[in-house]
Amino acid sequence: MLHIKPIISSLSRSKSGPILLLLQIILSVAIVANASFIIHERLSLMARDSGVVEEQIVRFNVYSFEPTIDHVQQNVIDQQIIRSLPNVMAVSSTNMMPVSGSGWMDRYVDGPNPDTAKSMPGFALYLGNQHLLDVFGAELADGRNFRPDEINTRLDDTGMKAMVSQALATEFWGDESPVGKIMYQGDQTIEIIGVIKQLQGAWVDHRHFEYSVIQNIDFGGSSQNKTYAVRLLPEHMEDFEQQVTETLLAENPNRVINEFHTLSDIKQRTYNNHRLMAWLLSTMVVLLLLITALGLTGMVMFNIQRRTKQIGTRRALGASKIDIIKHFMVENYLICIVGGVIGGLLALQLGEQLMKLYSLPMLPNMYPIAAVAGLLLVTTFAVIFPAFRAANIAPATATRTV
Repeated sequence: MLHIKPIISSLSRSKSGPILLLLQIILSVAIVANASFIIHERLSLMARDSGVVEEQIVRFNVYSFEPTIDHVQQNVIDQQIIRSLPNVMAVSSTNMMPVSGSGWMDRYVDGPNPDTAKSMPGFALYLGNQHLLDVFGAELADGRNFRPDEINTRLDDTGMKAMVSQALATEFWGDESPVGKIMYQGDQTIEIIGVIKQLQGAWVDHRHFEYSVIQNIDFGGSSQNKTYAVRLLPEHMEDFEQQVTETLLAENPNRVINEFHTLSDIKQRTYNNHRLMAWLLSTMVVLLLLITALGLTGMVMFNIQRRTKQIGTRRALGASKIDIIKHFMVENYLICIVGGVIGGLLALQLGEQLMKLYSLPMLPNMYPIAAVAGLLLVTTFAVIFPAFRAANIAPATATRTV
């Protein structure tokens, strides 16, 4: 049977140590619970499927400084050259890349009158030809891809068509198929011809990250600066940069070809801040648990020194070693449970403030509970060894007058 009252009485005789430790546990639970939730959120963000074959995509820039060049024609020639290179699976010009942190965002409306038309949510707007879907390795859930004769070269051309991501289609049209729907962008009409299973945008923290559209504009002919996205197997990427640079410059030397990056590297850089935050918070959680454990160990060691005579007297009166160990373990659990309950309530309140300030999801109750459970486990190991040391004090030695 556990004698709680003597343990509480023992703690009350030296209030400063237990109170400081209690405050430490309260803060530890509140911080560990919210930090663990943020870590989980960041790791979940980084683990999202982009819907494209990241390891097979490389992008690069071509800047032409020849003033008389026909950019539209040069774009056609360049893509033919790139497509003819060994190991190239697909190539397209594009205005942006997934998970890159920069790009275009737009929205369509469902009617010609802006006063009465319903607007779609904002989405990432990709511009590319009929090969862009193959470059990304994205799959269609409904409808079809662009045909070669449907590709435009200017933003103000007529005959605009688009493919939308499944997430965007579901958000705007529900279970109804958007294929064949006519949308509007200013004075332009855009026909929806396909639904892409999954295609993420550029901004990983944006609430509309899964909303994307590919529009039928071969963007490489619009200016001096072009971006090409190429799909090839990872083992061929090392040789590709030199091959494409030499081949394109041989056709037209009046340009600069640079900024070669794989989509995997782009994604890695984009998520660097999330990765750093997860690492820092993980380190903080470990340090907090370690400091709390050391605090409990120190308090128990101090109490053993202070209560040596008391422990010896109990041993002399028949208390077993297990009784002494139980005393210190219950003392630990009392402080941890009281601190855990208060800390859990503080954690929920802190989570609510973080939700308001940083648009984080609400902290689930399981995180404070898990934090308290983890703290109990850590402190059990922190206290058990000093408690065994106390239990091994000989009654004759403990009752000796010093």
